[in-house]
Amino acid sequence: MTARTRLTEHKRIIVKVGTTTLTYPNGQLNLQRIERLCLVLSDLCNQGKEMILVTSGAIAVGADCLRLEKRPRDILGKQAASAVGQAMLMQIYQRFFSLYNRQIAQILLTSDVLDNPVRKQNASNTINTLLSMGAVPIVNANDTIATDELDEISDNDTLSAHVAVLSEGDLLIMLSDIEGLYNADPKTAPQAAFYYEVHTITPEMESGAGGAGSSLGTGGMATKLSAAQMVLAHNIDGMIASGEDPEILWKILNGDQIGTLFTNK
Repeated sequence: MTARTRLTEHKRIIVKVGTTTLTYPNGQLNLQRIERLCLVLSDLCNQGKEMILVTSGAIAVGADCLRLEKRPRDILGKQAASAVGQAMLMQIYQRFFSLYNRQIAQILLTSDVLDNPVRKQNASNTINTLLSMGAVPIVNANDTIATDELDEISDNDTLSAHVAVLSEGDLLIMLSDIEGLYNADPKTAPQAAFYYEVHTITPEMESGAGGAGSSLGTGGMATKLSAAQMVLAHNIDGMIASGEDPEILWKILNGDQIGTLFTNK
């Protein structure tokens, strides 16, 4: 059995979606894509998979609701936008998941939860119980009380890796605005080579990773590589793939040769 075909047997899947996946280039929510994401995740649950969604987008949604001209960059502005956006984002997820008879639950995490054994176990117990009830836990960083400068899980690539470890997942899929890992930025280097499968993250890969890929998000390839490194250390498979069409999740879990797979198996 190949590494790709083995993905079909994975049961507990963590899917991370970034702000650029959830929005149009103008910062407005891509409701069609979000609804399609909810459909695919619900269908995978119907197949017997246990799906956990780690979502970005609260600050972008809040900034839009507050009619701000652009995403705030200061700490207080981001906290205020997140407070508004979290409620609105969950309403949107609730509306779309309910179309497919799937219950959801919100979980907000900060790094102090992950650093405290009791709190960490409580979070793990909650996720396990929700999954046993057939619900989809939707996880985000609690930006209203944590800041980019102070909280190590403020970028959701890192958060998704922590959630994968916390939940003892089988596979972390990070959906991005790029279809996987290249040896150089394909936007500036058209001849860049694509990595379909990675067993060891090398210094060359890390040096080729840039910063944030968009003004709308906080992550980039560097944070995705760091997240992949974390899950590999816990014997969990990782994947970077394009989030343009959520149906890609079906293809990944069907073993198709798509995206970049990180595995040490």
